[in-house]
Amino acid sequence: MTLTPEEIERYKRHLVLHDIGGQGQAKLKAARVLIVGAGGLGSPMLLYLAAAGVGTLGVIDDDHVSLDNLQRQIVHVTDAVGRLKVESARDTLAKLNPHVAVETFDFRLDASNALDIISRFDIVADGTDNFATRYLVSDACYFAHRPLVHAAIGPFDGYITTLKPFMTMPDGTPYPSYRCVFPDAPPPGLVANCSEVGVLGSVVGVIGTLQATEVIKEITGFGEGLAGRLVLYDAKGGRFETVRVAWDPDNALTGHVPTILDLSVHEAGVATVAAET
Repeated sequence: MTLTPEEIERYKRHLVLHDIGGQGQAKLKAARVLIVGAGGLGSPMLLYLAAAGVGTLGVIDDDHVSLDNLQRQIVHVTDAVGRLKVESARDTLAKLNPHVAVETFDFRLDASNALDIISRFDIVADGTDNFATRYLVSDACYFAHRPLVHAAIGPFDGYITTLKPFMTMPDGTPYPSYRCVFPDAPPPGLVANCSEVGVLGSVVGVIGTLQATEVIKEITGFGEGLAGRLVLYDAKGGRFETVRVAWDPDNALTGHVPTILDLSVHEAGVATVAAET
């Protein structure tokens, strides 16, 4: 895929990077990336991926912009309060980079549509804030054979990893799935959401920007990806830590005797897309 003269001027700081260059920028232009959730994590992902020249960005979210979103959901502006988040995000991205196509889905992701939507894209990034949707997205990405850049945040901390459980590591074992790291969701009410405990807006930006970087790495192929590793960020201590995560042979999705064979496990309850914080 060739770049226009205007695109060459726009992306010239990428083009002079040895690890991206013209070929990498062409890969970005040809890529299709789905962002699940247009909130705190989705905002920096959408902005930086659009600025980087990802050719098609999909965004799914059925929520509307509220005034208390604006402390951290930076893809939206004050005049967008009351509008659908996907429409607000689409308009912001159009102003940022008119070369990027934005496909919007203003409804909930559930077991009936997840595979169809996710299969339309090359890579998925999760910006949601509830466990039901996280399990749904990660399971659907496994069945669709799509890499998933997953992250979550707390009031002053967050983590990020890349999930590719349909692929194997150099030693022949599968990469870990979300269910290898988190076999079961915590009981309802055990983990407080940001409306109850608060969140530092810039922390969400740090993690969302890291997600955008990992998406770009997956598309262009430079550097070492985060599959099999979990990066933890502690804003209070000013620390990053990286821990190894491994495939669990007993996990319900990709273990030796899997019990989750399709998305029917998610049909009992509707998983909603709620943007992270």
